Amino acid sequence: MHPPSRQDYTSVSVAGQGGGSYNNSKQWRRQSCWRRWKQLSRLQRSLVLVVLFVCGVASYPAVTEHLRGLSDGVQDRDGLLVPVTPLVLPEPVQQGQPPLPQPTSQRKLSHKRGPPILQSRLQKKGNASDSVVEEDKAADSKREEEEEGAISWPGVVIDPDKATEGTRESTENSLGNQRGKPSNKSEADLLEAVQEAFLHSWKGYKEFAWGHDELRPLSKSYSEWFGLGLTLIDALDTMWILGLKKEFEEAKSWVATELTFNKNVDVNLFESTIRILGGLLSTYHLTGDALFLDKAKDIGTRLMPAFNTPSKIPYSDVNIGKGTAHPPRWTSDSTVAEVTSIQLEFRELSRLTQEPQYQAAVAEVMNQVHKMDGKLDGLVPMFINTNNGQFTHQGIYTMGARADSYYEYLLKQWIQGGKTENQLLEDYLQAIEGVKKNLLQKSSPNGLTFVGEISHGQFSPKMDHLVCFLPGTLALGAHNGLPADHMDLAKELMETCYQMYIQMETGLSPEIVHFNMHEGSTRDIDVKLADRHNLLRPETVESLFYLYRFTRDHKYQDWGWEILQSFNKYTKVSSGGYTSINNVRDPDYPSPRDKMESFFLGETLKYLYLLFSEDPDLISLDQYVFNTEAHPLPIWPSAA
Repeated sequence: MHPPSRQDYTSVSVAGQGGGSYNNSKQWRRQSCWRRWKQLSRLQRSLVLVVLFVCGVASYPAVTEHLRGLSDGVQDRDGLLVPVTPLVLPEPVQQGQPPLPQPTSQRKLSHKRGPPILQSRLQKKGNASDSVVEEDKAADSKREEEEEGAISWPGVVIDPDKATEGTRESTENSLGNQRGKPSNKSEADLLEAVQEAFLHSWKGYKEFAWGHDELRPLSKSYSEWFGLGLTLIDALDTMWILGLKKEFEEAKSWVATELTFNKNVDVNLFESTIRILGGLLSTYHLTGDALFLDKAKDIGTRLMPAFNTPSKIPYSDVNIGKGTAHPPRWTSDSTVAEVTSIQLEFRELSRLTQEPQYQAAVAEVMNQVHKMDGKLDGLVPMFINTNNGQFTHQGIYTMGARADSYYEYLLKQWIQGGKTENQLLEDYLQAIEGVKKNLLQKSSPNGLTFVGEISHGQFSPKMDHLVCFLPGTLALGAHNGLPADHMDLAKELMETCYQMYIQMETGLSPEIVHFNMHEGSTRDIDVKLADRHNLLRPETVESLFYLYRFTRDHKYQDWGWEILQSFNKYTKVSSGGYTSINNVRDPDYPSPRDKMESFFLGETLKYLYLLFSEDPDLISLDQYVFNTEAHPLPIWPSAA
């Protein structure tokens, strides 16, 4: 179609062939060009050919780069390059396909809830500068060459104009505005979103890891820890609470016909207690099905040899088939958190079976820890010797890995037993005062309240994501009549834990952060290269659940919704399941680890569902107390 006629031009008649009319035919133009070419001298024609050749060579890289950009998932729209952002991780590289680029960081993943080993947390003095991107990538690239078996995927592409360095204001604009708020959604919509996340996870587990411990979603395979179906058992009560009865019945059938503890296998006392024993006990209480109580008694009895030590402080490892126990190969120590975070489960097993030996064994541990020397204003060291029953590695005090759930279980045992065991309450209150006195500080420039660590008298502004259990625990204590300032502190720390998410470019918290305390700091949070991974941990959404239950402030639901959307954007695997990632600071390439921890189904999604529910009687906090793996156990009738 010709454009409409315009009046602001001058018509020019060109004399030529065909009776003076302008001939625009291709044949005439070819003839005219050939005539002009023939009129040039040989030297002139040679110069023209040389110029054309040089121009062609010079333009080749630009053309190929443009084509490469289009093939890398960037669409050309109206002459502009527009990034394409996939919502889920694509499927992994299949056999015979060319390998994808290696991730920026791929570390060995420990089964432990805390950082894998102490050595993994040793860093060079000073924080790695988050602003020096090239240095970070170079360090990660060097580390890649030393790692094996890394699984990679085409990174998510985002608008570079929206990328931030993680400051609070800019991150809220770049991340928060990309996500809707639950105030725009009904309760049913929010609950359905969590159900969909669970079903997507369950799809991957059922198809690629059924009956095994953990799903490896990218490689569509599984990993074994104890060989006891950890993910399935951890998820039993979650399915019941989420109303997924079909999936629950399938899992129950496996427990009835396939689950056996008569295996020659070493298991970790702590992890087996909180995940397996706790999961079976809570499922028994929710369903009333004796199958789960029978299985709980079986595993509980097989774990008892761990307590056969000179000090009665249990060993960390038990062979549930042979009935033997031992400490780790490299030490005779157990961690304080592990030996003091098994009490809720063994106490409940004694109450249900009327067999006192389970409760007696774990009560002896608490009595000994109560009397031990080496505490700092109620704060405990991280290790305890199973031979002499004394703290070791003294001088290091943290609310993070290897000590965290000791404080949680002081309060929860007191609540579980009907608020009658004053020794537990006294130890808890003293510890919280110790936190305020020794570990609590403010960051710069925005004054975020955070919990640091003490190492041989020196304060470190280091805070594990694991510490984010504390806002919920403080709120639970305040709800049960403890000082009101515990709730005030809970709200301040809840804000900090939320900032650990939104100040990251992916909207997901790293495993460990360091807070700036120097005047003139431009950002509150720094993250070292080794600490940038996210394991789909539950502690922040756990505390959001408690804060919402007790305050009904909808901002806590808003924050949980943002976190769920970030999980969906950066960790969801298209073929089923969610994966841990290595780098929360790199939204283009978060670098997946190919592992979905059992606690993602046992804790993270369960707490999100309870956070979004408006029903205070859905696992009432006046009737149930959650173990540290989010398995609800009843508060004993004497509490009434």
